[in-house]
Amino acid sequence: MNERRTLARVIREAKKVHPGTEVIVVANGSTDGSLQIARRSGARVIAFDRPLGHDVGRAVGAREARGRILLFIDADMVIPAFKLRPFVHAVKNGTDVALNDYSGPTRLARVHGVVLAKHVLNSLLNRPDLLGASMTAVPHAISRRALETIGAASLSVPPLAQTMAVHSQLVVKRVKHVDVGAINPIRTRRERVRSLEPLIVGDHLEAIHWWINQTDERGGYEDGIRQRWMVSS
Repeated sequence: MNERRTLARVIREAKKVHPGTEVIVVANGSTDGSLQIARRSGARVIAFDRPLGHDVGRAVGAREARGRILLFIDADMVIPAFKLRPFVHAVKNGTDVALNDYSGPTRLARVHGVVLAKHVLNSLLNRPDLLGASMTAVPHAISRRALETIGAASLSVPPLAQTMAVHSQLVVKRVKHVDVGAINPIRTRRERVRSLEPLIVGDHLEAIHWWINQTDERGGYEDGIRQRWMVSS
């Protein structure tokens, strides 16, 4: 949505990933000419006249994609093709969900709520090896098998999609570090007026809720020898 400054370069790098790449741009509610740029750049464009909301475009694009490997990137971050290819290669070699090995800054006096949420969710899923790697962060890639297992709709809530992938025993791995924190443009006005932190933390809570419904009220964690009945009314 409204990424005319970087969109053409993003598409150009995406095309370089593989000779048979199908580049899909989901233009939702753009008013700055992004739609025309995407079409001129040779992408397959799926256009909506209003904003779809965070990550919904990702699910729409996945539903329409024809490839065996789906690579997700954002229109506001120009990532060179050589940094994108390892995610595709990982899926080609058997990984179902190839994650950006990016955990966010943790050595701070106040760690951002989104960073904490990512680490907590992976720990809850018994995947501490993933650290803070998440489908919330681009770039990442998934296999056709993963898409068919978790469903395109789940991609609207990336932590939920990741949780479903782990629960389904798909192969989920950290693949390559791309420092999106350094290249993600700072949107001071948006963060001041409508920060994405509550939305993304809420996404992680939704994922945890789903996990609990698949396991038990403690998410599969034991209660030990705690004798709760001793203090029950």
